[in-house]
Amino acid sequence: MIHQRFDQAVDLLCQCFQQGGKLLVCGNGGSGADAAHILGELVKGFMRKRPLDPALKARIGQPWADQLQRGLPVIDLTVNHALIGAVANDQDGLLPYAQQVMAYARPGDVLLGISTSGNAENVIRAMITARALGAKCLALTGRDGGKMAALADVLLNADAVQTYQVQELHLPLYHALCMAVEERLFPGA
Repeated sequence: MIHQRFDQAVDLLCQCFQQGGKLLVCGNGGSGADAAHILGELVKGFMRKRPLDPALKARIGQPWADQLQRGLPVIDLTVNHALIGAVANDQDGLLPYAQQVMAYARPGDVLLGISTSGNAENVIRAMITARALGAKCLALTGRDGGKMAALADVLLNADAVQTYQVQELHLPLYHALCMAVEERLFPGA
């Protein structure tokens, strides 16, 4: 079953990127660190070099353009501390991710919500907002998926309950996800 859902997650992300969409990622604590890690694997080459098209390299016209790589648009919603603080202070402490989703999400985009329990209220609010805006939701959770399971277009749930065990299982899962997306979108790179 997880293999089928994994394939669905790869399809969801590839379709998003192929249609010009972007991936928004959020989580708390270690899951927030995972959001940054996922961004790092997709915005530049992960397992493959992704050289620029020669015409683009020529338009840049600089020797360092050889080091640039084709990337995928990913936004980590956990890192804008000034905005997160402003939303928490001026609106509600559980709204910083949902507020960013309001600003960034468009139909065809994907929100990846990460929560070991599947019950992180700020991530749930971001998923509800994303769905209202026509974006798809991918959830990366622990065993039962928590409340996020009902909001996810695709649920990838690690077979563990303890936070550290779920996090240990999330790492190879999202690495495999990033590899599969990269292989499909950058063949021969």
